[in-house]
Amino acid sequence: MRAELKNFQHEQYYFKLRLGFTAFVVFGLFGVLAFRFSYLQIKQYQHYQTLAENNRISLVPIVPNRGLILDKNGVVMAHNFFVYTLEITPSKVENLEATIAEVSKLVEVSSLDRKRFNKLRDESRNFESVPIRTHLNEVEAASFAVNHYRFPGVEIKSRLYRHYPLGKLGAHMVGYIGRINDKDLLNLEKDGDLSNYKGSDHVGKSGIEQFYERQLHGTTGFQQVEIDADGRAVRVLSSTAPVPGSNLILSIDSKMQEIAETAFGEHRGALVAINPKTGEVLSYVSQPTFDPNLFVDGIDVDNWKLLNESLDKPLINRPIRGVYPPGSTFKPFVAMAGLENDKRAPPFAIHDAGYFTLANSTHRYRDWKPGGHGVVDMQRAITISCDTFFYGLALELGIEKLSNFVRHFGFGEKSGIDIQGENGGLLPTPDWKMRRYKQPWYQGETVIVGMVGQGYTFATLCSWHILLPR
Repeated sequence: MRAELKNFQHEQYYFKLRLGFTAFVVFGLFGVLAFRFSYLQIKQYQHYQTLAENNRISLVPIVPNRGLILDKNGVVMAHNFFVYTLEITPSKVENLEATIAEVSKLVEVSSLDRKRFNKLRDESRNFESVPIRTHLNEVEAASFAVNHYRFPGVEIKSRLYRHYPLGKLGAHMVGYIGRINDKDLLNLEKDGDLSNYKGSDHVGKSGIEQFYERQLHGTTGFQQVEIDADGRAVRVLSSTAPVPGSNLILSIDSKMQEIAETAFGEHRGALVAINPKTGEVLSYVSQPTFDPNLFVDGIDVDNWKLLNESLDKPLINRPIRGVYPPGSTFKPFVAMAGLENDKRAPPFAIHDAGYFTLANSTHRYRDWKPGGHGVVDMQRAITISCDTFFYGLALELGIEKLSNFVRHFGFGEKSGIDIQGENGGLLPTPDWKMRRYKQPWYQGETVIVGMVGQGYTFATLCSWHILLPR
């Protein structure tokens, strides 16, 4: 046998072909790499420089001081002070219960503190710090500070704390602040205020605190802080100071408020005292009341249960949520409706026998005074609050004319008082009753509306302040 001779020229040709292809691929890859380098370092230079700066520089929000709330004489009804708080960030703690148990050996943590912490934890995000103990004294703060290294995820913070020095006095009017929850975040985002709440933990929840939240909160400031690779602050590069919230001076007289609330004693009820010349609210009472300080850092379960399940319903804001028959204060408006519609004119008078009857009816609508008041004209009817006079006048007017007239004075409308959640009251008409109850309107219903604004007529206490000149 003979060995085949190799074709060196053929093999050399294919070797050069493979070598050329390999060189082409290598140079192509280097070209792509060079293009990518130039793209990233030249075209995208500004973008990556910004990212690097953002990694190097951190924006730290500076929470503004919340505005004070004062009465007309300068008595402080809501103010702020700094306190030490012990806070835990759940996402940074491996064994939460064990950590709390160890912390309790250094700083007292009561069962109420634990309940409030659990409630706030459920309402907060996992990466947010939640207070387990507030109002630490200097000894407690120092005791924990020297052992801080043992408790990752646990830290002491100095926070601005809201306080209501008058306690329960005027609580439904002043309201309270509470920790921001998901619903609050949605509302802030909807109103375009979310960016102004970076670093803020609290927001107005009710009363004046809620209605004037934007004015009371102020404008958040920021610091540009340079940080190292470990996230530690190196130096402050720039700072924008926060703008404190505006102070509010109310028309309320706290002394009058105290007198009014004391007069209620243990009774349930509501009162709104108004300056008849200006329409200013001087006293705003809803009894029973509550201590707004309980809500500032999250109310504990026991106190919440006590307030929420009480038969006296102390959390109901009665002047704006409760609707009541106007009573005899409705009579002057019926009188004006009679004059406006030419149903009564001086020297018109009636003889009040102490009752009023409808035609073809034996039912008697009685006056408050047995035996009646005798001869009564319009001026005297208003002075002595004569029921019988207004029975007949309301019937002659009819419910539609009466309702249409008194509506101009704000009945059936909201007062516009600067507290959220007000009901609007009700002025009845035959059409309303048919829609609501599928029943016709009866003359007897008109009679009792004209006498004391009863029947289906309702108003909130606050609605009365829109009836007066401003």
